[in-house]
Amino acid sequence: MSEYVFKLPDLGEGTVEAEIAEWMVKVGDVVKEEDPICAMLTDKAAVELTAPVSGKVVSVAGAEGDTVAVGTPLIVFETDAAAAVTDQEEPPAAAQRDLAEPAGAAEPVAPTARRKGKVLTSPSIRARAREAGIDLTRVPGTGPKGRILKADFEAFTTAGETIDVRPATGRQQRTGTSELKVIGLRRKIAERMAASAREIPHFSYVEEVDVTALESLRTHLNERKQANDPKLTPLAFLGLAVVRVLREHPQCNAHYDSERNVLIRHEAVHLGIATQTGDGLKVPVVRHAETLDLEGLAGEIRRLSSAARDNTASREELSGSTITITSLGKLGGIVSTPIINQPEVGIIGVNRMVERPVVVGGRVEVRTMMNLSSSFDHRFVDGYEGAAMIQALKELLEQPALIFMP
Repeated sequence: MSEYVFKLPDLGEGTVEAEIAEWMVKVGDVVKEEDPICAMLTDKAAVELTAPVSGKVVSVAGAEGDTVAVGTPLIVFETDAAAAVTDQEEPPAAAQRDLAEPAGAAEPVAPTARRKGKVLTSPSIRARAREAGIDLTRVPGTGPKGRILKADFEAFTTAGETIDVRPATGRQQRTGTSELKVIGLRRKIAERMAASAREIPHFSYVEEVDVTALESLRTHLNERKQANDPKLTPLAFLGLAVVRVLREHPQCNAHYDSERNVLIRHEAVHLGIATQTGDGLKVPVVRHAETLDLEGLAGEIRRLSSAARDNTASREELSGSTITITSLGKLGGIVSTPIINQPEVGIIGVNRMVERPVVVGGRVEVRTMMNLSSSFDHRFVDGYEGAAMIQALKELLEQPALIFMP
């Protein structure tokens, strides 16, 4: 009998440790080389690791939620057990990969009875299942050990079965509780938000904006598009306006390097777009937004937001923003107090658009109004500077032709 010790590899970008997000095997399991064994979470992305050899799992480094240092033993295999492995469908040949399931070519399948034991699939499929109300124990998997692939999930949803959620009859007392271990991306979000709120003296500024003309222009441009063309959203106009005002307010387009005590002003605008996903809040980044026109910026926002939601965004696409825009869309409310995305020094929150009566030139008119809720790092952005930037942004949004002037 011989043993193979698989140590946690360097997952890129100077990673020194990673969190165990999900075990796909347990002690006693027999696996084939390149079978999925676990998902590891770094500061940038979730990475799926596969077995480097065939064999029996003798031990694992810890439980889901534990942190493992790069170079330390992650899993130990008894390699003499390889002969006991039965033939299975070959998984994608990769020692590690970002968590995005291959499309595959599985045929639509009929609903099945619930399976017992842990369901093997990726975090992105689990998130999509939660959003769609689908019970994964009913989804047949064609991957190794019954693992549910993207094609399996999509075939199942095509068949049309969702979890049976029927309203309870009568008014019964509810006495149960549930505990959710805070691990993975949710723990990273919690740690970052706590650190930002603890370390940064936030200065918040809210400004009311009349976007009637902007919405008129957006509607006109969308009406000129073909029926199947993607429509322009208010976020694209806002992003373009942010790029323009940062020319005159470079202090707001900066990073603070706390270790060197240096403020780094950026000429490039790498625009972070805070995006709600099934796994939590992610910030995909539009690189060099200053080089894009309206359609180009809108296309990048769509592409990156979609990639963040389905877990196909690369690590590079989820890091490096110099300023962030965050929006709750139709749930935007009246005012919000966004938390700065460290090491940035500013963030702009978009609130809901509403039609309401406004006094214009001594007369009451119905206008489309929207609030911008911004936060700045008061150590480096004075109140006047932050307010001046938002006032400049307000002018561009209220007179949208100015956004496109050189």
